[in-house]
Amino acid sequence: MRRRTFTASVGAAAAAAAVTAGTLPAWAREEGGRGGDAYVWRNAAVNGGGFVPGIVFNETEPGLIYARTDIGGCYRWQEDSRTWTPLLDWVGRDKWGWSGVVSMATDPVEPDRVYAAVGTYTIDWDPNNGAVLYSDDRGDTWGAAELPFKQGGNMPGRGMGERLAVNPADNAQVYLGTPSGNGLWRSVDHGRTWAKVESFPNPGNFVVDPSNPTLADNQGVIWIDFDQIGGKIYVGVADPADPLYVSEDGGATWQAVPGAAEALGSADGNRTIPKQSAVDNTNGYLYVVTGYDPGPYNGAPASGDGGRIMRLATQTGEWTDITPAYNPRGVIPGFGGITVDRQNPGTLMASTCNNWWPDEILFRSVDSGATWSLSWDYAEGQDRHDRFAMDSSGSPWLSWNGEDQLPQYAVKHGWMIEALAIDPHDSDRIMWGTGATIWGTESLTQWDAQGDLIGEVEAGQRVPLPVEQFTVGVRAEGIEETAVLDLAALGGTLVSAVGDVGGFVHTDLDRAVPMIDTGWSTGTSVDFAQANPDIVVGTGNVHGNEKGHVGVSTDRGKTWRNAAPVEGVPGDGHGGTVAVTADGSRILWTPGDSEVTPVYSTDLGETWNPVQGLPAGAKIRSDRVRASVLYAFSGGVFYRSTDGGATFADTGATGLPTGAVEDFRAVPGHKSHVWLAGRGDEKEGIGGGMWRSKDGGATWKRIAVFETAESVGFGKAARRSGYPAIYTSAEIDGKAAIYRSTDGGSHWSRINDDDHQWAWSGSAITGDPEIYGRVYLTTNGRGIVYGDIAD
Repeated sequence: MRRRTFTASVGAAAAAAAVTAGTLPAWAREEGGRGGDAYVWRNAAVNGGGFVPGIVFNETEPGLIYARTDIGGCYRWQEDSRTWTPLLDWVGRDKWGWSGVVSMATDPVEPDRVYAAVGTYTIDWDPNNGAVLYSDDRGDTWGAAELPFKQGGNMPGRGMGERLAVNPADNAQVYLGTPSGNGLWRSVDHGRTWAKVESFPNPGNFVVDPSNPTLADNQGVIWIDFDQIGGKIYVGVADPADPLYVSEDGGATWQAVPGAAEALGSADGNRTIPKQSAVDNTNGYLYVVTGYDPGPYNGAPASGDGGRIMRLATQTGEWTDITPAYNPRGVIPGFGGITVDRQNPGTLMASTCNNWWPDEILFRSVDSGATWSLSWDYAEGQDRHDRFAMDSSGSPWLSWNGEDQLPQYAVKHGWMIEALAIDPHDSDRIMWGTGATIWGTESLTQWDAQGDLIGEVEAGQRVPLPVEQFTVGVRAEGIEETAVLDLAALGGTLVSAVGDVGGFVHTDLDRAVPMIDTGWSTGTSVDFAQANPDIVVGTGNVHGNEKGHVGVSTDRGKTWRNAAPVEGVPGDGHGGTVAVTADGSRILWTPGDSEVTPVYSTDLGETWNPVQGLPAGAKIRSDRVRASVLYAFSGGVFYRSTDGGATFADTGATGLPTGAVEDFRAVPGHKSHVWLAGRGDEKEGIGGGMWRSKDGGATWKRIAVFETAESVGFGKAARRSGYPAIYTSAEIDGKAAIYRSTDGGSHWSRINDDDHQWAWSGSAITGDPEIYGRVYLTTNGRGIVYGDIAD
């Protein structure tokens, strides 16, 4: 594939389809005579960046694989390019919760059919109910069957399952396990309509913590699996006293499986639930992994082990505890995933879930669980030995800018491993999902030829045995599931602030890069000096008090150093927003969620001084021309500084919303020009949308066409002497979309279409200062998206 840099042209053969402006009113189509441009949309490559709770192989067709994410939609594997294609970019802001995918199922009888259970939260954060999406063309297009309840794609327990399952004996039947006491549901028409299975007796009762709203939901019906030898249907339920049910008459009636409570519902005195299952339809076994917590975060309970691996002989009803007897850590914190090799059914693998230190463990058995081998082990002390080497070159940020500290490696097997799948057509291929990526190999069976990792000699000393390691590499290329909070386009360089993984500096949009080396747990804000773009600043949430929140680069983002901490700002979180003056001489920082008022620095963050005249939490932006001028907004009041941010004063502006301003930015090349995006304020009688000022915020004009606006940014002008192109994520006539103006805001056109909406894209937007028409935008789970005018 041709690598695309910042200066490369946009070819018509791009992977993403071109989009049109669609049918718009005259004011939107005209746009100075340049409306209706077709756009091509892509991602700046990060490769991963978030939790992959499910990977599903089709059992009939080789190479047909799906992956689901908790907030960033789902993907289909492309075998020829070894990349993933996003399938839910069409989800719009009105149904943004559908980007959280709680389960997927691929049809083993008709492989073109695929299903996705969607809905992000079972609590009121998501105003909409969930749905089951169905596709007859492998996810290229979808229909939706809306449900009368919510689903939890980003709730506790999202790595359990799969909650969706196609009946291989009658593929028109699709089952859905639901949370919140809604029971077991079934479709008999390929997912078009759904009804509750009234004969199913148990909706579950397991609650993690009834005092915590996000942990108080009943985990419900967890998974469905099919015994094709005896024609039985098994259903796992989050109820330690009654965790497993079976139907022997095609789902008409259901009975509790004898012995299941003792086998699955307790472990060393801890209540446990059946998190995942796998069926061996050759030897007649149902395997179940349990945990005391639905995951994906928690480790072992305060005492005792947190889970088991149990084997049920489906023909005789005999239960066998096949939990590995040994773990280098000493206890099993709980299990996450389990998978069976369909080519060699006596071979199975399981993963720990949140074996936080030093690393997760993969277990492998070639004798139906009678004995196990481990992915790594200790010799004497903490001398660690591994079966495979981790190659993170596909996502170099996976080292987290750290170094190996044996036995803890900078590049880990992962954490939160619940997606674990051996290719049913190829015993050598496995993929597993983590909280950050997908790992995989096509050399898995080399494991079996290695023998033991550790041997014993006299006096019980454990010594390493020689093994020829195979390689495990990144298999997340094309999956972009970061939540992006801010962007700065310098021209040839794109700087980002990103949730959970800090941020990045891209000079090649097709290449994943290391993360910014500042220690941020989440990047929250970035800026650069307009007249001296070598100076780049950023801020982010941090853990503890070891480093300051603000990072500074003087070489266009190549290297970074941490500014000094500010007294009174707590170490955890509190990234806030940051700005730098047009000449780079001063940095201004507003700590987030803190009572500390904004501060400024005249020495690139070596020391800080309190700003006078601003309340805590005020957002600050710099004028892009005059180095002495900065702007701030808080609580409906617009402020201006003319002394480099040392003091601010109220401009006296009226008519601005009091608390619903999402973003404001100053215009490059135009002193005193400021644009502001907001939602309006019904109580104050102030409409939402966009406002602009040409006098440094003293007076404002509302752009009435917008009902709401969430971000505003600027890029290269359409004409040499023209006003910079203006971009916004906003709403017109009830349609949330990406809009552009090339004539100073007199006319606007929509530049995305209904196939490219990315659920929500409101945190920040910016054009490119050197490439006309290019726009970068943030998403909440689909990474950094950018668009170019198609050739």
